[in-house]
Amino acid sequence: MSQHHSRRESLSPSTPATVTVFASPASWIESDALAQCQQVAALDGMIHVAAMPDLHPGKGAPIGAAMASSVLYPFLVGSDIGCGIAVFPIHLKRAVPERLAARFPDLDRPLDPAQDADDPAWAVVSGDIPADHLEGLGTVGRGNHFVELARVETVFDPGHASRLGLDAGGLVLIVHSGSRGLGERILRAHTGAHGAGPAPDPAAYLAMHDDAVRWGSLNRRLMAARVAHALGAEPTEPIVDQCHNLVEVRDGVYLHRKGAAPGDGRDVLIAGTRGTASYLVAAHAGSDANHSVAHGAGRKMSRADALRRGRAKHTVEELRRTPVGSIVVCGDRQLLFEEAPTAYKRIEQVIADLVDHHLATPVATTTPLVTYKTPDLGSPHRSDRRDQRRGRGRR
Repeated sequence: MSQHHSRRESLSPSTPATVTVFASPASWIESDALAQCQQVAALDGMIHVAAMPDLHPGKGAPIGAAMASSVLYPFLVGSDIGCGIAVFPIHLKRAVPERLAARFPDLDRPLDPAQDADDPAWAVVSGDIPADHLEGLGTVGRGNHFVELARVETVFDPGHASRLGLDAGGLVLIVHSGSRGLGERILRAHTGAHGAGPAPDPAAYLAMHDDAVRWGSLNRRLMAARVAHALGAEPTEPIVDQCHNLVEVRDGVYLHRKGAAPGDGRDVLIAGTRGTASYLVAAHAGSDANHSVAHGAGRKMSRADALRRGRAKHTVEELRRTPVGSIVVCGDRQLLFEEAPTAYKRIEQVIADLVDHHLATPVATTTPLVTYKTPDLGSPHRSDRRDQRRGRGRR
C-alpha cells in the first residue's frame, strides 16, 4: 500500500480519502451504499476506500468494501468479526440431495464440551477455544450464514484446481459463518464507551479481534466435521478459509474489510446464492483495491423487500427446491423468503467485474446440492396451509 502513504501524509482532517468502485456500469449499486462510502472517506485518518461489485448498504458502514486508514475504527469491521467462508473437500459414494438433506445435523444446537464430550467432531479442535468462548460452538447462526454441500461444476483452471485437490464432479462442503456472539460482545464493549469513534487502544482491540477471527475459523472446521460425520464421511482440512469481516495491519495502515475477502494472492470462494453457482477464484488484487475482492453476490433487496415480494411470488415449497435442483433445509419460513436467490445480485456479473478489473481469476464453480440454513423440524411436504399462514409472523 506504499502508494497510499504519500496520500495520507498530505491529508488534512477535512480532506476526504479517495473512493474507487470496482464495478461496471452494468452493475447495479445502490446510491445509499455509495453515500456510505463517501461518509467513510470523510473520517479522520481515512486514506482509501475500495468498493467491490457486491457493495450494498450496511448499518452505518457499507458492506462489500475495504477501507484503509491510519486510525482503527471498530465499527467499520462490525459485530460479526471473523465471519468468513471455508471450503472442505468431502468424499461420498452417492450424492442424492433428498437423502443427504435429511441427514444434516441440527446446527442450531451447540456442542457442549461436557455433555457432548464423545462427539467425534471435537477431533478437529487442537488447543484451547479462543477467548474461552463456549457459547454457540458448532452452530451456523442466522442471516446469510449457511453450510452447503456442493458439486464442483466447471473447472476453468485444471492445474490450479488439481493443486487444491478439486476435479469436476467432486464434492465440497462450503461453510459461511462468523464468531457467534463473540464479535458482537467486542463491538458492543467499544461502542458503549466510544460510539463510532476510533479504538483508543488499538492493540487491546486487535487482541480481542484476533481471538474472534480464530474462533470463527475453528467453528467453521467444527461444523464441517459435524456435517461430514452425519453424512458418513471423514472430516478434511479446508482448502480455502478466508475471513471477510476483519481488520489487518498492512504496511503500517489499518485495513478494514467489511464483506470483502483478502485478495492478495489467496484462493477465495465467492458465494452466489442457494440457487446459483459460487465461484472459487485466485485473487490478485493490488493496492488500488486495498488488496481485496468481493465476498459474495451481495444483496440487491432489503430483507423486508425480499419478504414482501417473495410472498407475492413464491410458495414455501417453491423456495425449498431451487432452480438448480438443490434442496434448502430451512425451518424458518421468514428466512426462506429473506434469503431467496432473487434478493441477491447476479454472481456472474460480480465475477465479471472482478475479472475486468484484474482483481481475480476464476478457478472453478460449485453448484449447490443441499443448502442448510436452520433445522427443518417438520416435513417439507406438509400441506396444512393454515399452519403455514399462522406461522408467517414468527421468526
